[in-house]
Amino acid sequence: MDDRIADLADDLRAADAAVALTGAGLSTASGIPSFRGEDGIWGEEFDPQSFHLRRFRRDPGGFWEDRLRLQERMLPDDVAPNAAHDALFQLEREGPLTAVITQNTDGLHAEAGSERLIELHGNARRVVCEDCGTQRDAEWAFGLVDDGDGPPTCECGGIYKPDVVLFGEDLAPSALSTARELVADSDVLIVAGSSLQVQPAASLPTRRDGAALAVVNYDLTPFTASADYDFRADVTEVLPALADAVCREG
Repeated sequence: MDDRIADLADDLRAADAAVALTGAGLSTASGIPSFRGEDGIWGEEFDPQSFHLRRFRRDPGGFWEDRLRLQERMLPDDVAPNAAHDALFQLEREGPLTAVITQNTDGLHAEAGSERLIELHGNARRVVCEDCGTQRDAEWAFGLVDDGDGPPTCECGGIYKPDVVLFGEDLAPSALSTARELVADSDVLIVAGSSLQVQPAASLPTRRDGAALAVVNYDLTPFTASADYDFRADVTEVLPALADAVCREG
């Protein structure tokens, strides 16, 4: 693996633009449970339909009570960025990495320091008023719900919703178009911790125009066979090693 990391580091140093696309594997490495898969929380633990946009609009009080339980499960107080988040920030700070595109909503990339960040599915640490677009910190909203004063309501009279993409809701067009442009303009695309199964993010690697593709994921992905670099390994080991290799020779 050392030789492949060294070769990928060479590609990154030569790149005019490089992009990372991250998925649940970065979050689970911080102790956040995954939504899907064998140990995913969708199913026996939580019903996805409880978090559908229709349910939010029909029964905002019940939605928010369930959302509080989900938030407590997904974002415990001690959750923090891990070595993979830190490595991507290091690559951004040192120059090779142009942006991070993430499918995760936990806010850990921002907490690690990443600045050019496209959060395709939103950020669970914020809430947004459906009527006027005002944003607030999610802790305020969850505090109201926990005290029995929910659902959280905006001064305009609208109801706040988590600033994430709910079931039945489309991704923000601006976020998706920006992500596609970044991938199309990149010389290197690193996919880390994503199975590349959930659309439309799963189609982003098809938009690279000759860019080198590196996949870091324990399981096979639809792009494993065509990737220039395939690391079937822990993101918290591969990404720090890659950042060290780039910065050591940079």
